[in-house]
Amino acid sequence: MHIALSTASLTGGHTNRGVGGYTKNLLESLKKYHKEHTYTLFDKSSGIPKDCDLVHYPNFDPFFLTLPMFSAHKTVITVHDLIPLVFPSHFPKGVRGTIKWEIQKKALLRVDRIITDSLCSKNDISRIIGFDKKRIDVIPLAPALQKLETGKKWVDVMKKYDIQEPYYLYVGDVNWNKNVPGLLQAFSLFKERNKTQSFKLVLVGKAFLDSSLKETQEINHICKQLDIESYIVRAGFVTDEDLVNVYEHAVALVQPSYYEGFGFPVLEAMTFHTPVITSNLSSLAEIAGPSMQIDPNNYQSITEAMNKVSLMTAADKKKLLDIQNNWVKNYTWQKVAQDTIYTYEKVLGKI
Repeated sequence: MHIALSTASLTGGHTNRGVGGYTKNLLESLKKYHKEHTYTLFDKSSGIPKDCDLVHYPNFDPFFLTLPMFSAHKTVITVHDLIPLVFPSHFPKGVRGTIKWEIQKKALLRVDRIITDSLCSKNDISRIIGFDKKRIDVIPLAPALQKLETGKKWVDVMKKYDIQEPYYLYVGDVNWNKNVPGLLQAFSLFKERNKTQSFKLVLVGKAFLDSSLKETQEINHICKQLDIESYIVRAGFVTDEDLVNVYEHAVALVQPSYYEGFGFPVLEAMTFHTPVITSNLSSLAEIAGPSMQIDPNNYQSITEAMNKVSLMTAADKKKLLDIQNNWVKNYTWQKVAQDTIYTYEKVLGKI
């Protein structure tokens, strides 16, 4: 097969993380594990070779024109999630967004097959767009972050981001669905119950340092209101090599989202032997495995899980990490590539 793959998501703010991380790892894995096929990369539609068998767009944004209205080739697109359309009151489209969504929806209905990250997203795509479920393939992702041997000392990383141990960790954005305010409420209660200990909460993500965002403004207000400002570390953007260290030394990752299309940090934390606390809703419930699952709508549930981790014996922690380590082995980029090729073959009638 000769496959043309869009690299549009490798530019801009998601080059290495999120959709950019998915695109990068997918391309590398296809070339590594499926050398029997040829791949042409393109940024704009004008770069699609006429002799290709199939075109794959690894990202879809409902409010941007990420997908052409018409295609001369068989087409596959990866739709990671439709969260803004599941919760429209929290993600207002505006006039331009509404128009672009109507255009994108029509274009999406014309593609031959859709890949998505979770059963949760598959159900959303079918319900919101009316796309046939039989033409939607669920291909769970794999950890986007890999162990990097840099020789950098942990003490240097701590100094760089002003991190102090012990700390709980959150990695991600500040969007409504991430439930950061709920995390802050839970951490405040946790601190009340553990006054003699100096736990911190490290927030990783560049949006935490962008005070122009209304979500960040709300987060800053809540920190002051709860009087936990001195316990919050806004690390901002953290490089991949440093993030590995930040994962490894955390008491636990806390991912209390109301809704996710997938949730890279959950698998990444497991990869780097960090206990995981995550939601029992949406796609997170699908990949949570042996992690501690909480109700994101009840911040006391989050607090209880944090308490449980902090009181773990060394033996109990080792047992949890061993189980997590076995679980995360189910998610590999080799499998993502293999399943993606299987989707291509279905589109081309080879199976």
